[in-house]
Amino acid sequence: MIILGIDPGTSIMGYGLVDQSGKHPTLLAMGVVELHKIDDHYHRLSRIFHRVDQIIQQYGPDEVALEAPFYGKNVQSMLKLGRAQGVAMSAALSHSLPIFEYAPRKIKQSITGNGNASKEQVAGMLQGMFSIGEMPKNLDATDGLAAAVCHFYNCRSQLTGGGYKSWKDFLRKNPGRTKG
Repeated sequence: MIILGIDPGTSIMGYGLVDQSGKHPTLLAMGVVELHKIDDHYHRLSRIFHRVDQIIQQYGPDEVALEAPFYGKNVQSMLKLGRAQGVAMSAALSHSLPIFEYAPRKIKQSITGNGNASKEQVAGMLQGMFSIGEMPKNLDATDGLAAAVCHFYNCRSQLTGGGYKSWKDFLRKNPGRTKG
């Protein structure tokens, strides 16, 4: 199964794709859609729709994971972000793909173990996880990838009967994942 993760934005939209065939996700692609050079907001939305549609046609994902908008102080920014997310959803729905939304804190928690992690911390964890030599200059790409990886982990926990009750429970169920 291929998962497309999207970090919607009105200036830059990040995306990442992972394959879920094994125990660990495999990186297929990640990148950004730069929108800041497009002056008209509606043309930006059109570009998001068409680019998400192209990515879906190119990689054939089975599911889409989106970072949900978070409440900010600027209502206008939040409305624009919601529109960007809605357009990305529409592109996925036009291909009958199931959509899953994750709060930013949930995504950060699933990647780093800390819901308050910085973009740099999330990118660093993903770099190590996938042995990425050179990170993209724009971390919105890793944010999109993080949404896909978060969904991968959520699917796995549902398939394996849930998460862990404690670190002790994790260590008991994963003896080969510790060093020393």
